[in-house]
Amino acid sequence: MKQYSVILIGAGNRGMTYTREMLKMPEKYKLVAMADPLGYKRERCQMEFGLTAEQCYNDWRDILSKPKMADIAIIATMDDMHYEPAMKAIDLGYDLLLEKPVANTEKECIDIANAAKAKGVRVLVCHVLRYTPFYRKVKSIIESGMIGEVVSIDQVEAIGDIHFSHSYVRGNWHSTKTAAPMILAKSCHDLDIIQWLVGKPCKAVSSFGSLKHFKAENAPVGAPVKCIDGTCPAKEECPYNCYRVYVKPENRVWSGWKDILKVMYATHPDFTDEEVCEVLRNTNFGTCVYHSDNDVLDHQVVNLEFEGGATATLTVNAFNAGGRYTRIYGTKGELWAFMSDKEIFVRTLSSRKKHFIPVQETEESIAGGHGGGDHGIVADLYKYLNGDEVQFGASEIGISVENHMIGFAAEESRYNKTVISLDEFCALKGLKSWDLQ
Repeated sequence: MKQYSVILIGAGNRGMTYTREMLKMPEKYKLVAMADPLGYKRERCQMEFGLTAEQCYNDWRDILSKPKMADIAIIATMDDMHYEPAMKAIDLGYDLLLEKPVANTEKECIDIANAAKAKGVRVLVCHVLRYTPFYRKVKSIIESGMIGEVVSIDQVEAIGDIHFSHSYVRGNWHSTKTAAPMILAKSCHDLDIIQWLVGKPCKAVSSFGSLKHFKAENAPVGAPVKCIDGTCPAKEECPYNCYRVYVKPENRVWSGWKDILKVMYATHPDFTDEEVCEVLRNTNFGTCVYHSDNDVLDHQVVNLEFEGGATATLTVNAFNAGGRYTRIYGTKGELWAFMSDKEIFVRTLSSRKKHFIPVQETEESIAGGHGGGDHGIVADLYKYLNGDEVQFGASEIGISVENHMIGFAAEESRYNKTVISLDEFCALKGLKSWDLQ
């Protein structure tokens, strides 16, 4: 059995997750080096993965200035930092496991895809949902013909109020200047899933959405800029009170966020509550969600038409408990499921019978490995690189970039209040679907 050597570029949550999954398969993967600008992340990789200080680089430029030292490069930097390391790694001949979104602009996405094609390297994009037991079961039901030909899909990504406030108001994805549009940064998973389930090219796109709630005009009267000050008159009822969310154990909305805060800013493994408060005082995580400098949409709907006439809607929304819902209408029946459920509901039209089809239970959360998708993509990466069949197809760079174009077209539609022909949009950007096959 071939063992692939790996370098990790970007040792944040996603990069560490993929690396940990790989190292659960030591006969298949071996980590030989990493790069990250934060010293505690390099130290963590040394301790957890058994690397030496010489194998840990301060910058992606340092590790990629060396001759090619591994088979695979994991690119898991921030969204606006995918392009340069991906292009350099491709030029050196690395195969890539590339975190989504591919890049922040249409041109950068197309450049990466074309460079990979020209160099003959393989790039798998981390659309992890198609590798989950849940969505593979949905796909297998469609493929079985049980609900007939897909007519329409309703896909809902309920981001979750605390998740949204953490990542898209206070966190690293709060600004469109440094992150891809929210429909890509968060929901290119869903665009990939919709196209994958329909199984035909998207032909037309329209979209609506805005930043409705998380802005200064909606702040409680007297709310301070810094939530951590504790002087807000609405602090007891505000769901986004940073002390409640990140610190106070008996009221903490989601304890995992405090752990994430520790990982992001820790200089030692055991933060005290006071140290967490100090982090909140000195970062945007302690800012009032209504006085942040965010500009990311908190709700959006995307309407899609596919070759052959099938349609789909994607609804993305911050104001909920979180999770993904999928409803599919076929010529012979309908399917409905919530991603964290144990069963997928199917009703067939001819028999009028209700079927409850079991699916492997997983936890749909950041801490839960994206419903098993993080493990699934790492397992299938090995098959993909070996030239073995990947069940229902891999999320390779050509497919991913075509699906990214749906997201970019949705943004253009939203701004211009128009329906976008995807073929015309791609032609204007220099991309034709057959270019990447």
